[in-house]
Amino acid sequence: MEQKPLLKVEGLKKYFPIKKGLLGRTAGYVKAVDDISFHVNKGETLGIVGESGCGKSTTGRVLMRLLEPTEGTVEFDGRELTDLSAGDMRKVRRDIQMVFQDPYASLNPRHTIGKILEEPLIVHGISHAKERKKTVNKFLEIVGLSAYHAKRYPHQFSGGQRQRVGIARALMTNPKLIIADEPVSALDVSIQAQVLNLMQDLQKEFDLTYIFIAHDLGVVRHISDRVGVMYLGRIVEIAPSEQLYAEPLHPYTRALLSAVPIPDPDYQKEQVTIEGDIPSPANPPSGCTFHTRCPFKMDVCTKVTPQLMEQQNGHSVACHLYSEQAGTDIAWKEKEMEGSV
Repeated sequence: MEQKPLLKVEGLKKYFPIKKGLLGRTAGYVKAVDDISFHVNKGETLGIVGESGCGKSTTGRVLMRLLEPTEGTVEFDGRELTDLSAGDMRKVRRDIQMVFQDPYASLNPRHTIGKILEEPLIVHGISHAKERKKTVNKFLEIVGLSAYHAKRYPHQFSGGQRQRVGIARALMTNPKLIIADEPVSALDVSIQAQVLNLMQDLQKEFDLTYIFIAHDLGVVRHISDRVGVMYLGRIVEIAPSEQLYAEPLHPYTRALLSAVPIPDPDYQKEQVTIEGDIPSPANPPSGCTFHTRCPFKMDVCTKVTPQLMEQQNGHSVACHLYSEQAGTDIAWKEKEMEGSV
């Protein structure tokens, strides 16, 4: 029997209006998230990667309805979230929590760590004051801190310790899904490894499901079961982690992976270069949004938007190189791509 996804996203869009003039008329829209669909199974980690400005962080906020979606559906644990009232959505957030990129900015500097961690329990009406204090101390120790840290303030902690507090806060309501928005990008490399290992241990201990948003492909490979690659508001490729890193199909994914440094001077790696800058999401190119930078551009790419289609088992890509209309086959394309490096 096929497993039903914990989270299922269909046709999700988030457009921000561009206001101009004294009357504030709408002159256009920034298409931050433009028609994406994916699912996340219970207990797995889905990584989302892409350049800055591709819409990955906006996707995380729209899933939690910290930003209201322009269009599309978000089904969580069999329940449609986009139709819920603010009060009902607040109840659902007990099961969906978020870990933010900047641990210092996301913690109230006027509150002690104990008060910060206790707040989710108060908001959701969980347990009494004495029980809440015990729960706070318990989760501080679970994330590698001590109970006496509850009396300290955020500025008295290092970046890694603050992020541990952020993780503890996300765990307080015993959630099913945690959306981690670049949780280690502001940390030193050695601290990154500690936090990633902590998150993996917590996933096993509490049967958590993660959406892990990052721009560091090495970090995503370490923690993710599947990886989705975003470009200019769209998912261009999604596949099991090892399969994506071993056999990337989309030219953009190949370029991203070729830019990852390998700490071995003798290692020979294919180099795929893309020229130009990422276009403005307020005025994205017609057809395939990547065609302005793609070394394999065809006429169809400028006119028709490619759909995310499965090419191999669980490996989907949105690229006309792999479409029947283009009249190509994967073996030919692989040869062409290798020959152009």
